[in-house]
Amino acid sequence: MQLKHLKTLLTPQEGAAKVTCMAWAPNNTKFAVCTVDRVVLLYDEQGERRDKFSTKPLDSKYGKQSYVVNDMAFSPDSTKIAIGQSDNIIFVYKIGEDWGDKKAICNKFVQTNAVTCLLWPAEHAVVYGLVDGKVRLANTQTNKSSTIYGTESCVVSLATNVSGKGILSGHADGTVVRYFFDDEGSGESQGKLFMHPCPPYALAWGANSIMVGGCDKKVVAYSREGHILQTFEYSRDRTEREFTVAATSPSGQSVVFGSYDRLRVFNWAPRRGVWDEAKPKEILNLYTITSLAWKKDGSRLCAGTLCGGVELFDCCKNILNLNPI
Repeated sequence: MQLKHLKTLLTPQEGAAKVTCMAWAPNNTKFAVCTVDRVVLLYDEQGERRDKFSTKPLDSKYGKQSYVVNDMAFSPDSTKIAIGQSDNIIFVYKIGEDWGDKKAICNKFVQTNAVTCLLWPAEHAVVYGLVDGKVRLANTQTNKSSTIYGTESCVVSLATNVSGKGILSGHADGTVVRYFFDDEGSGESQGKLFMHPCPPYALAWGANSIMVGGCDKKVVAYSREGHILQTFEYSRDRTEREFTVAATSPSGQSVVFGSYDRLRVFNWAPRRGVWDEAKPKEILNLYTITSLAWKKDGSRLCAGTLCGGVELFDCCKNILNLNPI
């Protein structure tokens, strides 16, 4: 799989205007982008902007500048969006099925700490990480939240397996923890899986292994039980910077890492049981990639940047490498 640039959905600005998070709807019909001004922009599958809504602070008395949206996720039925914020709250917005439907808050989950990242893997279950190291579950049916497990270190990343029945959390001290709602008969262990040498901001759970990137300019592939399988080393490349974000294709066969002006693509080679790196996608003046979102049918990948740009890529099958892009 290789990436082919299709179009710019959001034009970058002159200075820092970070795209904080993005998400594709599971039914592939909507794509959401949250900008630095805390507004969620909604696009159709062709990349045309169709709708938007403003997020809200925990309490209006603190004003609109009092928080940052750190992450968001669509519900499995694609009609709601969960928004995780730095002012210690998750709001769930009902956005409806059609463009222009009224947006309304249908759930609020107040926390004791800032929400750093979140996922929505199952019908009523929003999984999220907090600054205090806890990984929690918010039930949108009962409107109650509970702690799945706690650690001593800030949650910096979350990832699910292909089925959505297992989660990984990456922590600021380098710890990566695995938890299963259902291990689907795999018998794989739960709990602390391994310690990465730096905070695992770029965390991906592929079909056959776990891949991690961070500030040490390395991408490391770990086995299902946390042993190092492969290391891709870029510390001698003066043009490379830290890896800030990662995304796994819906099939789990490809993983993309974002850094500075560059997307690195890794494809699983089943016959050899290893990851192969494809030709990197380099775009001058893209700057730091802050968010990645993969369309659920696997055909498109979006990248958001520090300067507020959003780029849409086609995920091309690389047939015998006859037409390198």
